[in-house]
Amino acid sequence: MKNMILSIVVAFCFVLSIEAAQLKVGVSRADITPPKSVPIHGQFPLRLSQGVETPLTVNVTALEMVDGEKSLDNVIFVSVDLVAIPNNFLEAIQKQITVKDTSIDVQKIVVNATHTHTATTLRLVYPDLPKSDNIMDVQESIDFTASRVADAIVTAWQNRKSGKMAYGLDFAVVGFSRRAVFANGRTSLYGNSNDPNFRHYENMEDHDLGALFFWDENDQLLSVIVNIACPSQEVEGRHKINADFWHPVREKLAERFGKDVVILGWCSAAGDNSPHVQYRRAAINRMNSLRKLNEMQEIARKIDHAVTDIYETIKDAKVSDLPLIHRVETLQLSMSKVTETDYLTAKKEREKQDALIKSRPDKAPAELVWMAHYWYGNVIERYEAQQKNPDVRYPTTIHVIRLGDTVICSNQFELFTDFGVQMKAQSPAIQTFLIQLAGDGSYLPTERAVRGGGYSAIIQSNPVSPQGGQELVKRTVELMKELWK
Repeated sequence: MKNMILSIVVAFCFVLSIEAAQLKVGVSRADITPPKSVPIHGQFPLRLSQGVETPLTVNVTALEMVDGEKSLDNVIFVSVDLVAIPNNFLEAIQKQITVKDTSIDVQKIVVNATHTHTATTLRLVYPDLPKSDNIMDVQESIDFTASRVADAIVTAWQNRKSGKMAYGLDFAVVGFSRRAVFANGRTSLYGNSNDPNFRHYENMEDHDLGALFFWDENDQLLSVIVNIACPSQEVEGRHKINADFWHPVREKLAERFGKDVVILGWCSAAGDNSPHVQYRRAAINRMNSLRKLNEMQEIARKIDHAVTDIYETIKDAKVSDLPLIHRVETLQLSMSKVTETDYLTAKKEREKQDALIKSRPDKAPAELVWMAHYWYGNVIERYEAQQKNPDVRYPTTIHVIRLGDTVICSNQFELFTDFGVQMKAQSPAIQTFLIQLAGDGSYLPTERAVRGGGYSAIIQSNPVSPQGGQELVKRTVELMKELWK
């Protein structure tokens, strides 16, 4: 009898402890538009920005679960209008935060890029930019952007207060498969589907649109996070700063929910997708013309409709006492094997680029340096590392966060869609959110993509092998399941 009473008391205290748990939410956003001309990231040729079409922003949602005065766990989500999050840039952010607010665990910050191809370059790959007071070099851009992002993170963290959350799923046709397969088995990025030898597109399309909503304790909406399997590269070739389709999306959602609501864009696994329509273009262009919308406005219309439908469905399903468990792990993934032929070809091509640079040292385009030392240089470095260690591995950090009945998983790659679908299919959560490009980037293709070849599935594009992709899936799923034990 005494044991039974003791058990009841312990169970009762446990329930009281759970009921005392409370979600805290803090949000912020900041402008990170460069004040001068900068090299734009996302294409092979060097592009120096020639003005600003839309602002670039960083949008932050900080979450903490507390039990009274005790912090149980936390995560800070940071979405930035960039093409990727280089390691040197992430380190610069972390370094500034350790000075600005020591209470923030920098390992619990998830920073992702929206993958706009019309934003600032933050990789140190253009060392010989024109010298001008009107041009920011890459290091200046890193310092400027890291400072703005760090300030936004600190502001969100320091502003956290009791809050609530809800989530939901709908669909929006935004991303399209972009790898065309032909009769000879070869694959071409943006291949011509009018060719009589065209057979099909290589990968499935993931039209899931997931949304997370956060309110304060008075039901004032603070933040909306939108997760779609499509990078923001509709206007990728322009020479002006542009946040791509996330800018009209934010404007549309601000009209609906209020200008103070912070909107975060998450790109799910979509390394083989893009917003560019690959066939039926005439019909889609006609519809856009009749709607009097350009392509980016049409994307914003679709996302707005799906997010609004989710909101109307789940707005009365808010919760504040939910599990928040955050796991961070660094994996060691199998790398793509660089063959001797790959190595010799890369050496030959780099020598050509170096010769061009030496022949015109004052006028050589900066992209020649990039081609010589990054595009081909990384293949040479990987081959030489292989010779020293045949089982050399690629380190990469992932985050897996349980948030109530949902799970959020990050990776650094332009991850091919099949891998993302595998994660969702094997997830124990009611709804699974995936964030790619939460790191330095690089494509991670499937085995069938490598067989087909083409840009994004060749040795220069992918340091991690398809086997490494399966290792990423396996460990991510294992961590998800551990959070549900």
